[in-house]
Amino acid sequence: MSALLLAGQANAGLFGDDKTPETQRTELKQMASDTLTQLYKTYPKSKSAIAHSAGYAVFDNFTAKLMLAGGNSGHGIAVDRGSKHVTYMDMLGAQAGLGLGAKSYHQVFIFKSKSALNEFIHSGWQFGAQANASAKADDQGGDAAGATSVAPGVLMYQMTETGLAAEATVTGSKYSVNDELN
Repeated sequence: MSALLLAGQANAGLFGDDKTPETQRTELKQMASDTLTQLYKTYPKSKSAIAHSAGYAVFDNFTAKLMLAGGNSGHGIAVDRGSKHVTYMDMLGAQAGLGLGAKSYHQVFIFKSKSALNEFIHSGWQFGAQANASAKADDQGGDAAGATSVAPGVLMYQMTETGLAAEATVTGSKYSVNDELN
């Protein structure tokens, strides 16, 4: 429970009480742009994958893990490449498994079909098992993995921004539409 609260508190900065919805939307779009620039630099083939996709989603997340339980939270956008429509979204998750640490990371989902994009926006659940070790501070270190297939027609890149974590977990994350920003 403590880890879930810590994850929520760490990600609260983007959605502080003093920020208007327009400011939040602008910051989310800027975060997505900066993340895509980093993605294209790190994984050059990702640019072509997004250019040929039905859409993509970019999230800024934080996770905390304390022994057997953890939590993660984040905010992001999903973009329909055909219509150029932007959907503002939130993410909240829980983890069960052995681990210790905290990290800030970005996720980029690439949807190969319109139906996969729509299912993500309207259903949003992602379950999975993971085992990873990551360490990064400033420009030192980083994750070893590139894109991972997370569902039929959906690829995901995850890039650690800051933090230190070693974990073997089963995760459940809910990606949902942020009604206040849409």
